[in-house]
Amino acid sequence: MRFLHSFILAALSLPCIVSAAFGYTDDGSNHVIDTGSLLVFKVSKTNGDITSMVYNGVEYNGYEGKNTQVESGLGTSTVTIEQFSSPAYIIKVTVTYGTLIHTYIARYGNNNIYMLTNKGDDTVTALRFIVRIKPDILPHNAIDSDYYDTPSTAIEASDVTLSTTYGYTKSKHYQGSNYGRTIDYDYVGKSTSSLGIWLIRSNHEKVSGGPFFRSLVRGCITEHEDLYEILYYNMGTVDPERFGLQGPYVLSFTDGSAPNNALFARKADWSWMDGLGIEDWVPSSARGSVAGVGIANMKSGFTYVAALSNTDAQYWATATTGTGYFKIVNALPGTYTLTIYKGELEVYTTSVTVTAGGVVALNTITPDDPSDDTAFWRIGDWDGTPAGFTNFDATPMLPTYMHPSDARLVSWSPPNYIVGTSFAATAMPGYMWVDVNNGHLIYFKLSAAATAHTVRIGITQAYAGGRPQITVNSWTSAAPAASSQAKTRSLTVGTYRGTNAMFTYTVPASAFLTAGSYNILKINVISGSSGTTYLSPGISLDAIDFI
Repeated sequence: MRFLHSFILAALSLPCIVSAAFGYTDDGSNHVIDTGSLLVFKVSKTNGDITSMVYNGVEYNGYEGKNTQVESGLGTSTVTIEQFSSPAYIIKVTVTYGTLIHTYIARYGNNNIYMLTNKGDDTVTALRFIVRIKPDILPHNAIDSDYYDTPSTAIEASDVTLSTTYGYTKSKHYQGSNYGRTIDYDYVGKSTSSLGIWLIRSNHEKVSGGPFFRSLVRGCITEHEDLYEILYYNMGTVDPERFGLQGPYVLSFTDGSAPNNALFARKADWSWMDGLGIEDWVPSSARGSVAGVGIANMKSGFTYVAALSNTDAQYWATATTGTGYFKIVNALPGTYTLTIYKGELEVYTTSVTVTAGGVVALNTITPDDPSDDTAFWRIGDWDGTPAGFTNFDATPMLPTYMHPSDARLVSWSPPNYIVGTSFAATAMPGYMWVDVNNGHLIYFKLSAAATAHTVRIGITQAYAGGRPQITVNSWTSAAPAASSQAKTRSLTVGTYRGTNAMFTYTVPASAFLTAGSYNILKINVISGSSGTTYLSPGISLDAIDFI
């Protein structure tokens, strides 16, 4: 009887095996997890790195001694493993390093690694999770904007290069032609006829930058390829770094097909994780929603987005075309700023409080749209983007996936703009810099006796304190204060997405010439900072009008 009792205890201490394959073992240095399908991966017992990813018998992890890991790897960590038989056969690995907790989850029969990252504070640097893939695995086009082909020359820091072969500028930041903004993509990765390696993003509730954030999400050179889940990246944004649990995000291996869309953050059901003991996990039942019956005065041709944001979390949903109905679901309880965007321009804000299990119902929202103001003339659309201006008249916009110096772009100093004759695409640069194309001119006539008028200039981003100051004929405006923008590079790394700002100038009647004469409006970028060429103070334009 004593022997039987000991046998039972010994059996219970062994990893649970539900098939000939599923389960975990210990090779001395790593926990070895077999998903019971085609994927076997290893997690270091020392620092929590993924040290091996074998799919269908082939190793895909790592290069040059680097593994798949949080940031550039954590230090010595506490790594634990446990197995569940309900609600499915599941293995969970928990990595604790200081105030950061990273979790890997495997589910029986799935070729996926589910991950969550919990940042307690900023004492542990965690900007991204990096999937590191061996070289010569996935296909690349030598002209891809994020593929560093050789030979090449660094033209800005070390992450923006000029291809010697093709004359194209390249950077891991240049994702405009691949993935675009956060709201535009569900996953990143590549495939062959028999293999797909995909990193499916989380809902980004703990990231920064909002729905229109642009950043690096993939990078590759001839020696390797990286896929990124962004945990916090401040390129071009003044959003705060948020702390707490981010995820799930999923590394998925396929036979070359696209990843299962049931894993996409906008539609995934993660209720099967409710009982796994994940620290700070909040189930759907403890979250709330915000729904709007509609948006009035919607402009044709523009997408409207509703977004929630506070210092702890962010969420968004696209409004229905025509009616403007929207519903933001699974938000953490708290008080948020609700913002309605026309394109990427804030046209309405209010405060809402989300409660566990509750739904905040909003009546029809009426935006405050600057395009509703009657203008004598207007250049561009008030939409929070430089779309339609010189070098921004293509879709996707070229400067979102190439450096401003790229030979594929036309001159940043186009002919002067003549109201009533010119087009923004050929006569109004979307970006302006002190050292490149300062002092662009706009010619316009007044048909009536001169009175005071207002000039409005909208910007979507500013670099190095750049802001517009205007001259109308011989009158010069006061120097405006700088807008609140990030301290990082922006215009040169593929993003115009910063803080939208409108500069308003009241021009006295005495500044204008007689009716029928051409007035000259000059726009100068000013700043207390300095720089050269494309790293001199600069701005990204949204719209310019005269009211």
